[in-house]
Amino acid sequence: MKIAVLGTGTVGRALAGKLAELGHQVTIGTRDVAATLARTEPDGMGGPPFRDWHAANPHIDLAAYAEAAADADLVVNATHGAGSIEALEAAGRDDLAGVLVMDVANPLDFSAGMPPSLFVCNTDSLGEQIQRRFPDAHVVKTLNTMSASVMIDPGRVGGGDHSVFVSGDNTEAKRRVAELLTAMGHTDVIDLGDITTARGPEMYLPLWLRLFGALGMPLLNIKVVR
Repeated sequence: MKIAVLGTGTVGRALAGKLAELGHQVTIGTRDVAATLARTEPDGMGGPPFRDWHAANPHIDLAAYAEAAADADLVVNATHGAGSIEALEAAGRDDLAGVLVMDVANPLDFSAGMPPSLFVCNTDSLGEQIQRRFPDAHVVKTLNTMSASVMIDPGRVGGGDHSVFVSGDNTEAKRRVAELLTAMGHTDVIDLGDITTARGPEMYLPLWLRLFGALGMPLLNIKVVR
């Protein structure tokens, strides 16, 4: 598949690398290519600047959002949740018509410091907001309940014996995402239902953050035992 990964942070880099490893044609999308490549400071997680990562991964293209999303079979929203709608709008409303959009972002609000709260919850979700803004896209919420390293290598936690969720209105889109998750090594993919069910995985984040704080590491996930 031709895949556009929107977002140059830890999650975007991890997913782009894994998807390219699986044989897909991957382009990372950013707001301003020149500005992204000009940064010399560490990223938000203390990792190397994007240009260093890109130099080590020259097989993955970098382009502005609209160019990255043009003719893409799959658009991955790996942007900061508060900027997700803006990034997808920059990718082009028409280009997203009929396109599978895999949303892995979380609606985190850092305005009051750490730990962050959610800027939407209970009666709405970021996944739903994206679907409403782009009604002709096929939005599937997934992977937002784990760290980037676990997203791309589930075997790092419990040998991979844990759960990942999909939420979306389009059955075929969810099937395609489930196939991709399986190719990435996930063995327990649970279809929660339509896009309104994205509220559950998004509202799990406050608990995930507390578990991260209590355990002192992000290599964790949940297993649905039944």
